[in-house]
Amino acid sequence: MKELTLKTANAEETRCLGEKIAHAAHRNMVFLLDGDLGAGKTTLTQGIARGLGVKRTVTSPTFNILKIYHGTMTLYHIDAYRLEGVHQDLGFDEFLDDDGLTVIEWSQYVPQLVPPAHMTVSIRLLDEDSRELSFKAYGEEYEQMLEELK
Repeated sequence: MKELTLKTANAEETRCLGEKIAHAAHRNMVFLLDGDLGAGKTTLTQGIARGLGVKRTVTSPTFNILKIYHGTMTLYHIDAYRLEGVHQDLGFDEFLDDDGLTVIEWSQYVPQLVPPAHMTVSIRLLDEDSRELSFKAYGEEYEQMLEELK
């Protein structure tokens, strides 16, 4: 496992980092975004979507649980916040095996969806605008990606 910590000064820098992630990403990759409410998980996902050429507005899927965006590759955006304690098969694992890229917010509530190879991004609010993003790469493909993000 490799780790990397980066800081962003504002929401636009967080989106730009998301774009950089999208440009380094490959099909079937899974990103787990963790952080408090308002930390910037959806903002980072907006940048990933922008990097994939998604034209639609990206919003938090808290009430929908899943939103699908089409760009140069399909982006599956899952918000598992409301799935705490749910113990039934919701079929989300099918998206992980698809040709798209999957972003899961609040992944601790759906540990059964987390594949062995993935990237964890913990986002911490430093002040009103700045964030600290800690990346943990599990798997060679993700470790290579961290080198590109430096």
